[in-house]
Amino acid sequence: MNIQIEALSPERLQVKPPLRQRMKARMAATYRYDTLFWQVSLFGLWAVVLAAFTLTALGLPTGFGTAADVLMFTAGGTIAMALCANAIALLLAIAGLPLPRLYLGAWLFTAGAVLTIFRYAGARWDVSTAVALFAACAGTLAGFTAGFLAKPRLRTRRRLAMSLLPAAACAVLLYLPLLHTSGSKPAEPDAVETAADGSAVIQAANPGLPGPAAYRYFTYGSGNDRHRDEYGQDAGLLSGSVDASAFISKWSKARTSFWGFDPQALPVNGRVWMPEGSGPFPLVLLVHGNHLMEDFSDEGYAYLGELLASRGFIAVSVDENFLNYSAWTGIPDNDMKVRAWLLLKHLQQIDQFAADSSTPFYNKVDFDRIGLVGHSRGGQAVAMAADPLRWFQRGDSLGNIDKFHIVSVAALAPTDKLVDNNQARLSNVNYFSLQGAQDGDVSDFYGDRQYSRATFDKGSSKFKATLYVDGANHSQFNTSWGHYDASFPNGILLSRSRIMDEDSQRQIAKVYVSAFMEATLHGQSEYTKLFQDYRNGLSWLPDTAYFNRYQDGRFTVLADYQEDRDKNTIRGGGTAEAYQVQLDEEQAKDRDNSTKNERGAVLEWPKAAQTQATEQTPRQATGQAKAPEQADSPDSSGPVSGEPSYTLHLRSAGNSSQFIYALSHSSGLSFSMANLNYQLQDTQTDTPDISLELVDANGEKARLPLADFMPVIPLPVSKFTINPWLNDKIEGGKYKEATEPVFQTYRVDFTPFAAQNPAFVPGQLVSIAFIFGEEPGKVMLSTIGLYLD
Repeated sequence: MNIQIEALSPERLQVKPPLRQRMKARMAATYRYDTLFWQVSLFGLWAVVLAAFTLTALGLPTGFGTAADVLMFTAGGTIAMALCANAIALLLAIAGLPLPRLYLGAWLFTAGAVLTIFRYAGARWDVSTAVALFAACAGTLAGFTAGFLAKPRLRTRRRLAMSLLPAAACAVLLYLPLLHTSGSKPAEPDAVETAADGSAVIQAANPGLPGPAAYRYFTYGSGNDRHRDEYGQDAGLLSGSVDASAFISKWSKARTSFWGFDPQALPVNGRVWMPEGSGPFPLVLLVHGNHLMEDFSDEGYAYLGELLASRGFIAVSVDENFLNYSAWTGIPDNDMKVRAWLLLKHLQQIDQFAADSSTPFYNKVDFDRIGLVGHSRGGQAVAMAADPLRWFQRGDSLGNIDKFHIVSVAALAPTDKLVDNNQARLSNVNYFSLQGAQDGDVSDFYGDRQYSRATFDKGSSKFKATLYVDGANHSQFNTSWGHYDASFPNGILLSRSRIMDEDSQRQIAKVYVSAFMEATLHGQSEYTKLFQDYRNGLSWLPDTAYFNRYQDGRFTVLADYQEDRDKNTIRGGGTAEAYQVQLDEEQAKDRDNSTKNERGAVLEWPKAAQTQATEQTPRQATGQAKAPEQADSPDSSGPVSGEPSYTLHLRSAGNSSQFIYALSHSSGLSFSMANLNYQLQDTQTDTPDISLELVDANGEKARLPLADFMPVIPLPVSKFTINPWLNDKIEGGKYKEATEPVFQTYRVDFTPFAAQNPAFVPGQLVSIAFIFGEEPGKVMLSTIGLYLD
């Protein structure tokens, strides 16, 4: 058999190139699909990478300075982007995917980098993923805009038209997170409407303005500081070091390398503003809180130091930066104890200076008049330093602390952590705390707790007060801390839409800190009126909503709900009666649902139409109640049926001579009340309508609206994050509650009641009734008593 074999032409014989050759060909064509459009579009993603690594640099300072940090991080991010994008493009080329591979590699790197940065900063996976996708998409749209503009074959008009679409989409994408409602009632208190005609005028100069005294500025320090010449070679006075090794065991070698010392030799550094003159002057120490260690905090209170010095106080800003948190080395253990201890060591150091005729402190310091001002953790530290024996023994190198009389403590947005299972309980020390409703760091009003724990001897003129400010945040009390209350990158997730400008916030701090020290250290008692009622100083303050509390040693408690758990009794054997009102005694709580160490009566009443079936004819504002001998019966001196009311019957509580004396000498009634109407769903008003009716032992009554003395205003609605979806997902969910139920002190003068019914005798008061209006409402009452001006 003759077999003929036909020869195959090379065209018909398809022989696959070797795998290695094929891979090499694919790798050579890695950037085949990355046209000019995609190359230009890379700039959008690169911009996102630069922004992300800039935020990282701001959140992870190295101590070399912001500019150097940003340069290092952005350069590193750019190099990492180039390497990773090209590596991914190469892998996609080997896989043979017909895509713009370099661009896709850059996109994946951008999204992955942003996700990693936020995860490292502590954000949850869902938040980090959402931010990463959002950022990468925004970079894509921005890049597309540039890409269309760079297309060479399109006419200019068409390029512009085509670029508008991704530009508009990018703008909408960036705006979407901001487009939302807060989820809470949008009512904003109008500060102008809170002023009352009856508010007192303070016969004294604006305490927020500089005083007449000239002053000098200098520093004292170790003389050897690696980062700040003012504590090193430029220090005006040399101070010793202190050994805190008994308290600190967690102190890394990296921290020692950064600072140049360890816990056995902590420096005693301070910035001093000293009035000119012979003195002696009161001494005020200012201390910062916890911030990034490498971003120094102590110079951020110069605005307070300068003001106080101009008004005759020696002001010292204390350096405790070496106790602060670092992203690289963490935070030392027992830092709260050491913060307080170090304040006392500064007093000892200043005492040594004051005994040395070669120093500016010589014979200038009045150690019987010492004030402490602290911010954040510093706000807790100053309270601890004023109550030192709870944590320290005189053997802890504090042998002469009895020499230092800490008269006044002021805390700006303080913390209130348990330290060795204990908390400061100030006794006979003036106390003031200032808190912002927009505080995104210390979001709960912890100063209210310290206020509740502060006590005075009976008859003392010392006082305690708080101020809660709508629009104030945490960081702006310190000029060095910036505008955001969380470190970057998480800080960009916080909203600034309801935060007041920094100058206004510091003006509030200047007015109140200065007035507090003037009143308590200089004896300028006229300024006490500012703390009794913020409206007395509205002309000195920015236009916003304020809530204040006040109590002094001359206050006589009638009801504080601490004596037992029976809601129908009050102190001294008196009784409480609620009519058409739901009454509960509860712990006052903050946003986090933690107790404020204070109890109160929670009162909730329905709409008037719901009680009409039992209503009787309303009685007049004045007139006879039941006979005096019947006054001890539960309903003898309260409002008649039909009006929702809460009545305190004092007659059985008023048998003691002390009570009779306090009543006969008192100026009026004082109580703290929180407006809880925001918790209701069926009310048309944010401000409950409340009247007060007082009855004396002769049955004479006088009734006036509470608004005649001070209107009840809505509590601030805080907006912490740029989108409500984030509220319970970042910072441990502490932003989930938009409103904190803070108290306002109402001081109700007896004089208008006596004018309304001349037969009414305040000195024979037997009952106090809170009468509620037609609309439903809810309030919490606490600390009801008598005040004396």
